[in-house]
Formats: sequence, structure tokens, C-alpha cells
Amino acid sequence: MEKITPTSIGIIVDGNRRWAVEKGLPTLEGHRKGFENLQNLVDWSSEAGVKNLVAYVFSSENWNRTPEEVTYLMDLFRYQVRIVSEKFNSKNYKLKIIGDISKLAPDLQDLIAEATEKTKNNTGLTVTLALSYGGRDEIISAVNQILKENPNQEITSEIFEKYLWSSEIPDLDMIIRTSGEHRLSNFMTWKSVYSELFFPEVKFPDLTKEIFLQLLEEYAKRQRRFGK
Repeated sequence: MEKITPTSIGIIVDGNRRWAVEKGLPTLEGHRKGFENLQNLVDWSSEAGVKNLVAYVFSSENWNRTPEEVTYLMDLFRYQVRIVSEKFNSKNYKLKIIGDISKLAPDLQDLIAEATEKTKNNTGLTVTLALSYGGRDEIISAVNQILKENPNQEITSEIFEKYLWSSEIPDLDMIIRTSGEHRLSNFMTWKSVYSELFFPEVKFPDLTKEIFLQLLEEYAKRQRRFGK
């Protein structure tokens, strides 16, 4: 039997802070560990033959967290963007960022632009970080852009999708949310309509290659009907 591998996977990175608390560590250490494990997940996805991986790393609602935590996360993003741009280029991965990037500090916006430019011609796994992202925000942004450019445009699904931040990303075949929470929390609202959903109890820093491959095996056993 032919092995069925999802083309596009979404990962809702969840449980970093609770992981740290359980370990008796500062909550911010959980974020550092989570980003470290995200790099492992990228490699596992590439090895499995996945073409697109979208990681939900900072939601539009996360701006409401404490200034200390937000500042730490932004510094972590700065560090990680520098690291992954080098790593991704050497491994032929392409990096993309979707979200309301205008809310980020100018220097971080510049780092993102440099990293995405550096990897844009790579042909391996495309890794998209959903940063300052919300599914409803994405849809509202698309509507406003259409109204601005052509208010008389008759809107079809095909036209609308072209204005989404995630326009170049295929619909997600599979979405994984770690830590056992059973909700999508404003993630990829347009692209998740027929996604297969998985909610492993493991917190993201403890996600292993073995667990990930087990989830892929479960995905392969599911029958996808797409509303038919």
C-alpha cells in the first residue's frame, strides 16, 4: 500500500509555559525549549516528505501577555530568525512569515525580510511561521485590501484567497495542537476547513520524532471525504 503523507501540516505550538512550570523552571525557559524543538520538527517533516509546515508561534492575542514575556519572545524571534536563515539555506528549506508584521519592531521586520529573501529560491520544505497572526485578522485584512484596490470586484473564493497572507500555502491537510487542548484558537481559519485534527497530550517541548511519526501513521488511516 502506498504511504500517504500530508502535503501541508499546521502545528499549534502549545504547552511551553506549562512544561516549564512542571519542570520547576522559569516559564520563559519553556519558550526557549519550544523553539529548539521546533527546529527538530522541521527536520522530521522534511524527512517524512512533507512539503509545507506552518507553525503558529505567536498569535495576535499573545500581544496581551506581560511586557516581560512579549519582550523575551521578540528577542527569541530575533535570535531564531538569524539561526534558521543559515540552517534553512544549507538544507534547502524556504522560510516564510505570515501575520501582521507591521506590529513588529523595525529591526525584526528587517531580519525577517533578509531571511525570507535569502531562502526564497530554495526548493525543499517550506516553513511558514505564523507570527503576530490571527485567522480572523487575516480574513479582515484580505477584505480591506480588496475594497481598497477594487471595490467593485465580484468576490469568488479564488479571488479572495489571493489576498490572504497565506495565499501561497495549500489548504492544511493536518493540524496538530500539542498539550491536549482541543481547539484551533484562530489558526488558519480559511485554510483549515477540511484539515484532519490531532490533539496529542504531550506538551510541545516534549514532542518527539516517534510521536510525530505515530500521528502521521494515524493520518494515513483516516478517510478524507471533503464534505462528499
